Amino acid sequence: MSPYTFFVQTFREEHKKEHSDVSVNFSEFSKKCSERWKTMSAKEKGKFEDMAKTDMALYEREMKTYIPPKGETKKKFKDPNVPKRPPLAFFLFCFEYCPKIKGKHPGLSTGVAAKKLGELWNNTAADDKQPYEKKAAKLKEKYEKDIAAY
Repeated sequence: MSPYTFFVQTFREEHKKEHSDVSVNFSEFSKKCSERWKTMSAKEKGKFEDMAKTDMALYEREMKTYIPPKGETKKKFKDPNVPKRPPLAFFLFCFEYCPKIKGKHPGLSTGVAAKKLGELWNNTAADDKQPYEKKAAKLKEKYEKDIAAY
């Protein structure tokens, strides 16, 4: 840990002892710590720098003997034959309108295009969304049948 981190820990413990019944606003506490750290002399900071050096030496000593655990790191097997999930109505809408938007604005990034598609979908009337929702429902039924058969 850094000398500043040790200072904050110490300052926090002091603050807890003095004001044990008061809840602490993290933002204000951080500002007070920062101000106090800036006004401290090099001699006062030396104590915390020594603590940080000791901590770093301990860390390095422990890391020399550290052996990571040999856990199971095998990747979960994914069956390539499992039926794919069906797209939602919104994605069916996107498959149809994305080429149109990219055609009008060829330099458009994917994120901006997705945002435009979202706005277009939200501004589309419920009647106009109906064909996409029906198709999505049919695909979902087919998927459920395929999963049951699988």
